[in-house]
Amino acid sequence: MTVGTVTVKLPRDLYARLDTLAKQERTDVVELLDRLAASATASRAEGEPSTMAFQRILARATDLGVSDLAKQHDLCI
Repeated sequence: MTVGTVTVKLPRDLYARLDTLAKQERTDVVELLDRLAASATASRAEGEPSTMAFQRILARATDLGVSDLAKQHDLCI
């Protein structure tokens, strides 16, 4: 299987920082960028369930006829 490649232009100082990090971790810049991208993707996936839970709560409240959750909360205090 052949992997396609692209050329990316980075500011020198950014490349130097990435290269320094890669050397500290005994890897190359491409592997470092791959891990950073995977980490960012994983972080977003972890955050989604709380959003989904809120959406389910909002949908259920709407089904029950609650149009303003803040107003409903104030009535309970």
